[in-house]
Amino acid sequence: MAIRPAPLTGIRVLDLTRVLAGPWCTQNLADLGAEVIKIERPGSGDDTRGWGPPYVKDQNGHDTTEAAYYASANRNKLSVALDIASEQGAGLIRELARQCDILVENFKVGGLRKYGLDYESIKEINPALIYCSITGFGQTGPYAGRPGYDFMIQGMGGLMSITGERDDLPGGGPQKAGVAVADLMTGMYSTVGILAALHERTRSGLGQYIDMALLDCQVAMLANQNLNYMTTGVAPKRAGNAHQNLVPYQVFTAADGHLIVAVGNDSQFRAYSRVIGRPGLAEDVRFMTNSNRVINREVLVPMLVEAMKTQARDYWLAELEKAGVPAGPINTMDQVYQDPQVQSRGMQISLPHGSAGQAPVGASPLRLSGSPVNYRHAAPLLGEHTEQVLRERLGLSEAEIQQLVGRR
Repeated sequence: MAIRPAPLTGIRVLDLTRVLAGPWCTQNLADLGAEVIKIERPGSGDDTRGWGPPYVKDQNGHDTTEAAYYASANRNKLSVALDIASEQGAGLIRELARQCDILVENFKVGGLRKYGLDYESIKEINPALIYCSITGFGQTGPYAGRPGYDFMIQGMGGLMSITGERDDLPGGGPQKAGVAVADLMTGMYSTVGILAALHERTRSGLGQYIDMALLDCQVAMLANQNLNYMTTGVAPKRAGNAHQNLVPYQVFTAADGHLIVAVGNDSQFRAYSRVIGRPGLAEDVRFMTNSNRVINREVLVPMLVEAMKTQARDYWLAELEKAGVPAGPINTMDQVYQDPQVQSRGMQISLPHGSAGQAPVGASPLRLSGSPVNYRHAAPLLGEHTEQVLRERLGLSEAEIQQLVGRR
């Protein structure tokens, strides 16, 4: 099959975002081939540039000034350092917006209006622009003016009420996820919304405004837990490593470590029961169906716990795989990247970097056969592409560029 250009080749994005939710969205667009121009504050740039250690290493193994956090969400972008608060800087950004298909920003509600960079102002000069605003709480509602950060959103949006060990067990209590899932899911939902608006524009020729909120996305992503509540009126509680709707679907302790068993249907439970030497469990009316296993989990699970202690982790993993029962280890990050499946799928790659030479990055999970994602370079240095963009996109002369750069 002939390989075609990446799907968003020819699409230009103006990125006025920082930290994670917005940059995660625009990195998706960049991976898909869009030209993403990231506007950063002169001198300091995106807040996450300073969120280290760790830092990207150079070819001699020494720290660069580039935080790993920043590098995780900004590959394939062009960094332009402009002062949005200055009349000249805001004017240049407006000119870039005139040439772009998409603008993504995560300023506080109404924060860009004073610079003439709000949607209503930009729409006047570029009615085809798709303009996506990402905030903690959205553009409307009683909390619209509040700042919103992932950690607090995980709490407010219900995730921490269902994450963590059971309250009646040691270590019980609210727990956040190990990564900023509210930010990441908002970035993903924003990507979906932008691509939908881009497709709709092919019919109407017009852009539109997209209002994305971390709290909305956090609530929406609770998925089955939302419906567990809505259909019963009872708020789900923390269940540790167990599942509210499936049994057994949890972590078990083996003779020498831990593993996950994820039984998703009754035939898998019959196979699991045979593997652990307790085939009679699958014939017991209390456990024959998942519904009954959920109702009687307090009786069933202790029996499974005792059975699982009798063999080593790798023994169980091998036997369960042979029986077609979903199971897996609990890997540390180094084990993740040593895993042959992860290596086979190419989930770690290396890209050119302005100060490191080459820098490791986590690959995109998107696999398009005819128009694959396009990797060009790692996260840019602050202002690395300022002169290039001002020259090629705005037609500034060398004297004008040097005057501007010299004032930063």
